[in-house]
Amino acid sequence: MQYRHTQVGYVTGGVTIAALPLIYYAFMVEDGELGLFAYTMLSGFGVLAILFSSLTVQVTDRELMFYFGPGFWTRRFALDDIISVEVVRNSALHGWGIRYTPHGWLYNVSGLRAVEVTIRGQEQLRIGTDEPEALKQALEETTAR
Repeated sequence: MQYRHTQVGYVTGGVTIAALPLIYYAFMVEDGELGLFAYTMLSGFGVLAILFSSLTVQVTDRELMFYFGPGFWTRRFALDDIISVEVVRNSALHGWGIRYTPHGWLYNVSGLRAVEVTIRGQEQLRIGTDEPEALKQALEETTAR
């Protein structure tokens, strides 16, 4: 394996965890008890906090792979299909999580820095990371072979 890094999703995890007491309080003030809908909302936000708690990126001799949290939404691309790699800065308006932006798909859990990857036969995509230079270098080194 050439590169592996896991970025903790302070933004995505923090926002979803912060929403839990707000949801609880809102339902308790409204009805004085938690109903099925409130429990569903609390559970849903809890699951989202776990799924988007981190973003792991791996570069092996053959592929670029990344996934959220415990293996959610895994994407794989052959290194032979990578045309270009560039360090970029996302707009805060693009948000976090999985988003379609004017620059293609964005996969991000925290921060604004990313690596934009152009893949043969597909659009560009951006992978958020707190180590964009290291990821770019790993991709350039393995695709140059």
